[in-house]
Amino acid sequence: MKAIVLDSYGGPDVLDLRDVEQPAPGPGEVLVRVHATSVNPVDTKIRERGGRYGLEPPLILGYDVSGVIETIGDGVDELEVGDEVFYTPELNAHGAYAEYHVADASLVAFKPESLSHEEAAAIPLAACTAWQALIDRAGLQATETVLIHGGGGVGHFAVQIAFAAGAQVVVVGSAEMEDDLLDLGADEFVDYEEGGFEEAVDEISGGLGADVVFDTVGGSTLVESIPALAEYGRLVTIVGDAAGDFGQAYRKNAALYPMMMERGAAMLDRLALLVDNGQLRPLIDRTLPLDDVAEAHRLIEAGGLRGKIVLTL
Repeated sequence: MKAIVLDSYGGPDVLDLRDVEQPAPGPGEVLVRVHATSVNPVDTKIRERGGRYGLEPPLILGYDVSGVIETIGDGVDELEVGDEVFYTPELNAHGAYAEYHVADASLVAFKPESLSHEEAAAIPLAACTAWQALIDRAGLQATETVLIHGGGGVGHFAVQIAFAAGAQVVVVGSAEMEDDLLDLGADEFVDYEEGGFEEAVDEISGGLGADVVFDTVGGSTLVESIPALAEYGRLVTIVGDAAGDFGQAYRKNAALYPMMMERGAAMLDRLALLVDNGQLRPLIDRTLPLDDVAEAHRLIEAGGLRGKIVLTL
């Protein structure tokens, strides 16, 4: 099969299209013919320095899949050959920049019928991250106020999930995303270059502050958001470099959740329901063929995208 293989860490040019042996499913696994995958920031980070993730070359990147089941391993009862599915693979050396991918059946969910494979491939990793941050960790409730930093891959799903949960949403993002994020359900948009999210939170919450702050940016963003946090508020970050003095958070009796996304079909089933109910949709900046993956990585690193980059096979 064709696959994009990384033999050493480095820039986008280390990504090499070649023929590799097609995998076979073991017990409890399925073989999926990949119709589309997408590029996430974690892909570029592993490409540059995968050792910090416990991965060593040679390896295949790619942690979103939409495709069709080709073969089923022993012990798989709920899935059949020909099923259209989507999922996010485990963060290992056997990713989805390839014509075929083997996955544990417990990770695999039925693709929303209302979406194409290209659209479905843009969802799993980013939307699962947003769901776990807001619903599973922060326990976001209707009528609460949430401040979301970053309106990109994870952030634009977070806006929609928070809106579906009945929360009031303030999102901080890039100016070119303003119309999209407001259309997806944000009540207030703040340009990150201009600032002013404290005032926006204060106005929308009636001076109570944000019940939840969700950080997809990193650095000092989370600490700088504490003045906008409500008493007993919850802080969630998916970025490992969150830095600064969290003393103010203690004074507000805040809860802090550093989070690594967990995988599973049950969460994707919930997201698929939102999709089919018209409450969740992916923004796709562009679609490229698999052999343009190096260009996709350059675009991710340059920033300024209005949605996900999807790779088709």
